[in-house]
Amino acid sequence: MTTLTLDKVHSAIDFQIKHMMVSKAKGEFEDFEVEFNGDLSNVENASVKVTIPVASINTGNEDRDNHLRTGDFFEAEKYPNMVFESKSIKKISDEEYEVTGDFTIKGVTNEETFTVEYNGTSKSPMDGSTVAGFDVSGKVNREAYGMTYNAALETGGMLLGKDVKFEGNFEFIAAE
Repeated sequence: MTTLTLDKVHSAIDFQIKHMMVSKAKGEFEDFEVEFNGDLSNVENASVKVTIPVASINTGNEDRDNHLRTGDFFEAEKYPNMVFESKSIKKISDEEYEVTGDFTIKGVTNEETFTVEYNGTSKSPMDGSTVAGFDVSGKVNREAYGMTYNAALETGGMLLGKDVKFEGNFEFIAAE
């Protein structure tokens, strides 16, 4: 069993959504926790839990961030966290896995699958500790979580896309 401690300084969760049918609005969650329970030599039998305080959203625009915290989107006061809990991890190749689990946003839980690339381990030149890295990607339909706010565009189409793409980069410090 390996105990992994998230190194937040070297980790990030970013997202993007189509905006006005022609570009992408991007942002990040500045606060999150990732719990990994299992063994790095047998990732398929591990479990993962990710908790993201939605109020930590940052798109670089305070007005937009405040709107995203309202009932039109996350309703952050009533539903402070998004939570993903793995149910299965399937090995696709030596470095790639599919992680399927329950994702809860705004009180709604759906099963989602994310692609995970295991980047292996390395020794830190600073203190000799073992570090492990993972890159995660996937997308979810925000409307499946009750986030249906939108506006029709004069030229056709909608202000916001349905799909939200997530990218996560995580570095852990391993203790045997």
